[in-house]
Amino acid sequence: MVCSCGYKEKNKEPLIIKEEIKEKKSDKIEVVDKKVDILPKTKEECPKCNNPEAYYWLVQTRAADEAPTRFFKCVKCYHSWRAYN
Repeated sequence: MVCSCGYKEKNKEPLIIKEEIKEKKSDKIEVVDKKVDILPKTKEECPKCNNPEAYYWLVQTRAADEAPTRFFKCVKCYHSWRAYN
């Protein structure tokens, strides 16, 4: 090892640096194995299971002057599909 002042370490043993990290309880991330649906629901029949209710969301998939694409996900079987308007 060499210092910026010019001092040189004469010991030729390998340098080992250790660091101990203590975890705080607030640093841990809890993984939740639960499905949380925050999308709004509407009355739309699922083409797969014929359930009458589905979650929906809108995405602008085409030009800005055209209507957005509506996506649906069945509340019961989670099948997804889309509808154009």
